[in-house]
Amino acid sequence: MTLVIILIVVAVIAAGAYFALARKPPERLPTAPERKELPERAEKPAAAPSKRAEAERVPSARPKPVEEAPTPEAEAAPTAKPPSAAPAAIPSAAPPSRPKRDVTALRKGLAASRGGFIAKLRALVTGKKEIDPAILEQMEEVMLSSDVGVQTTHAILGRLKERLEKHELGDENAVWEALRAEAIDILSVGESGAVGAVRTTSKPSIVLMVGVNGVGKTTTIGKLATRARESNKTVMLAAGDTFRAAAVQQLEVWGKRVGADVVKGNPNADPGAVAFEATTKAKEAGVDLLFVDTAGRLHTKTPLMDEIKKVKKTIGKALEGAPHETLLVLDATTGQNALTQAAQFKEAVDLTGIILTKLDGTAKGGIVLGVCDSLKLPVRYIGLGERAEDLRVFEPEDFVEALFGREEEAVAAE
Repeated sequence: MTLVIILIVVAVIAAGAYFALARKPPERLPTAPERKELPERAEKPAAAPSKRAEAERVPSARPKPVEEAPTPEAEAAPTAKPPSAAPAAIPSAAPPSRPKRDVTALRKGLAASRGGFIAKLRALVTGKKEIDPAILEQMEEVMLSSDVGVQTTHAILGRLKERLEKHELGDENAVWEALRAEAIDILSVGESGAVGAVRTTSKPSIVLMVGVNGVGKTTTIGKLATRARESNKTVMLAAGDTFRAAAVQQLEVWGKRVGADVVKGNPNADPGAVAFEATTKAKEAGVDLLFVDTAGRLHTKTPLMDEIKKVKKTIGKALEGAPHETLLVLDATTGQNALTQAAQFKEAVDLTGIILTKLDGTAKGGIVLGVCDSLKLPVRYIGLGERAEDLRVFEPEDFVEALFGREEEAVAAE
């Protein structure tokens, strides 16, 4: 019995020892790998802290703008200062916002007008911190003496006066910008697409050229033909000035130069017959453009004006809807007389546009504004010299930029 008890005790002790030993290995085994993994994990965090430190340094820089942005108290406190700074920044910021235009050649061609008409206007507002409404009277005198015309001058100054009374024009920059805006608005007269080059709406497109003696109609036709040929358009010329042999010869010279056929009649032949024949030949040949020259005629002579009406009707008989363009050529140096001529021709024939020649030779560039505003007709081309390339397509914004641009803007553009 005692032996049995002893065996039981030994078995219990052995079982306890077994379980004790069995538990220790699993505890030791995990501890070993954990110790091996710990150094690896300890190495990774060692690199991570440096990245995190850098990341923490970045946010440390961010809080500064964040602190500045959400500080409405700091912004709200100086609310009185921004308004005072804003008006000063607006005039200086407005001119740079205007897109730069390459108008160097145009500016040189308008040197006479820039040194005369524009220089006088600029002198009235330059250096004025406050604009006195009385200055408008001086501006009126300058504009009237520069062929702007009474109606146009009063219209422009009337609108400027209203803006002055509303305190919208506080300094010289504001006044000058207002003048530029008025000029662009006036010069952009006409239907959409009417300003600019001759339109070729059909084939052939017939262009009837009219004007008084000596304005440069024949030369202008030669320059237009040159431009058309450079644009790969086929051209034909009609010598409708049958009363002046020199005009026919001059047109023939241009025809040879640009490679265009010239239709002419006998001396003193009926201009309408020449125009009819030329229109018919242009249809048969399928040319792009036919320019019809006419005799220079005084706008005060009724029989001559009736004759130009006849020429236009004859062209319409040869080709329905023709002429597609009737352009009046005006000499810019004739001033107010050019306005009278334009009014008479507009009454006689349905003008579609105006070509101003010899604009480089006058300091009274206001004639362009007067013509567009009084007659509501677009200027298509302006002549600034004798060469073919000196006949430039008229673009209102480019013209105003070249004419009204300040000297510092001119230097920057060049």
